[in-house]
Amino acid sequence: MAVTMADISKLRKMSGAGMMDCKNALEEANNDFDKAMEIIRKKGQAVAAKRSDREASEGCVLAAVNGDFAAIVALKCETDFVAKNAEFIALTQNILNVALQNKPATLNDLLALKSEGRAVSELITDRIGVTGEKMELGYYEHVKGGSPVAYIHPGNKLATIVVFNRNDVGQQMAKDVAMQIAAMNPVAIRPEEVPASVIEKELEIARDKARQAGKPENLLDKIAEGSLVKYYKEYTLLQQEFVKDNKQTIDQYLKSGNKELTVTAFKRVTLNLE
Repeated sequence: MAVTMADISKLRKMSGAGMMDCKNALEEANNDFDKAMEIIRKKGQAVAAKRSDREASEGCVLAAVNGDFAAIVALKCETDFVAKNAEFIALTQNILNVALQNKPATLNDLLALKSEGRAVSELITDRIGVTGEKMELGYYEHVKGGSPVAYIHPGNKLATIVVFNRNDVGQQMAKDVAMQIAAMNPVAIRPEEVPASVIEKELEIARDKARQAGKPENLLDKIAEGSLVKYYKEYTLLQQEFVKDNKQTIDQYLKSGNKELTVTAFKRVTLNLE
């Protein structure tokens, strides 16, 4: 039986594969759509295996909120051309929707979840067969509880989620803080939450700089402590200067809305950006 354009269009709609891939798959499967889909999926597996050592540094980062749960997913690929493709973005959105609906604990848990009968990992492999590029779910971050807000930076390469302790935080204030995290990349909310390893590294860097500048050994620790205070102001969220008004910190900005308002958690995911 000859393969018709209607058959090719139907398979293309089912698989997202190119016209020639659909035509060849249908011919090989003698117009059996299930077999043709399997052929296309096996092609994706073959391409995935062949390109496993390639670097996937481009991609799409999306974030959203479902009640008191918020998530970020980053689907990675090799080129910006594929990253901007509408179907690639739609796949990323589908994976995010699966995460929001099922609230998986880990990235591997998310990969195992199903959408329309197919595991997320299989959907990614299917898409690899369509584009011929390596793809992988690079990041999955989530927060639960409180009042979360999500922000996606234009271009889909950077997203943040932030949780407030009160649900009466104003929409603009919530967005401002989420954008602050995107722009200033804090390492923690408060100084006491900075990892000990990071603190020790910063102290050692400050001591080395002071030593190279000829400062006396007995003053190095004091100088390093002063540098650490500056580090906290630059890299802990509540102590950072508000990017829209450097006369106040983020903590002061939040308190201007409600004296009890604060941030309890945040996540930030980025591709190709600092």
